[in-house]
Order: sequence, then C-alpha cells, then structure tokens
Amino acid sequence: MSEQIHPLAPHHLPFYLAPPNGTDVWMVAMGIFLVVTILYVGNLYWKLHSLPERMAHKSEKLQFEIVAILGLISLFTHIHAFWVAGLLLALIDIPDFGTPLRSIAGSVEKIADASDVGASPAGNSGEPPRLSTAGKPDLTVSDAPKQEVQGHA
Repeated sequence: MSEQIHPLAPHHLPFYLAPPNGTDVWMVAMGIFLVVTILYVGNLYWKLHSLPERMAHKSEKLQFEIVAILGLISLFTHIHAFWVAGLLLALIDIPDFGTPLRSIAGSVEKIADASDVGASPAGNSGEPPRLSTAGKPDLTVSDAPKQEVQGHA
C-alpha cells in the first residue's frame, strides 16, 4: 500500500476533524458537556418536582404528608395530575378545625368537673334545692353564708 493521498481527496482537512492516530478533542469535550448538562437538568427536574413538598413544609401546612405522597405518586407513575394536585394542595390553607374543637372539649370537661364538685356538698345527697312558696330556694343554715358571699360578688 502506498502512503499517497488520492488525487481527488482534499489536501487540507478542517480543524474540527481528528487526526487519524490522535484523540478527538471535540468528542471528549462534548461528552463532558453532555454529562454536565444531564446532571444539571436532572437536578433542575428534582428541584421542580419537589417544589410542592418544599412549599408545604416551609409553611408548616397540616396537609404536608398528603402533598408528599402525591409527589411520590407523580414521580413513579409519571401522571402529572398528581403533581398539580399536590401543588394546589400546598398553596391552599385548610382551616384547622381540630385545635378549636379540642379546646372546646377541654373547657367543657373542666366545667363538668367543677360543677360535679360544687353541686354535691357533704350535707347534700345530690338532690336539687327545695323551692319555697315565693319561688326562691329554701336556704338551710349551712347554705346561708354561701348565699351572702355570692350576693356581694
């Protein structure tokens, strides 16, 4: 075989072509660029995908767990409706009905405990006070001082 170039072949090759026995620098650069771009786009995808969960966690929403589950479902099923539902749920403030109801229940329990203690003194057997002919309760000697203290308050 001869080392001569074919007469129809160009005698000067462009700079972007690799020499026959050397390293293709442009291919290596594009490979590195491709890996960096894939990592960057993947990181951007993860940040965007976890946006509803981060929003719900930052604002300490009650529905944080539901938003997180919707994000996982959308990640594994690729159904974007779950992600949109999680985003909307992270943006909405669901009113907290539990705390006021627990407060009301605790107050009612305290009232019930206080009325049970005050309703049955040692001398009374749990019977309601007897009414006199004037429609007022009949006061016994032990009840009279209590009535006076209540009247002054």
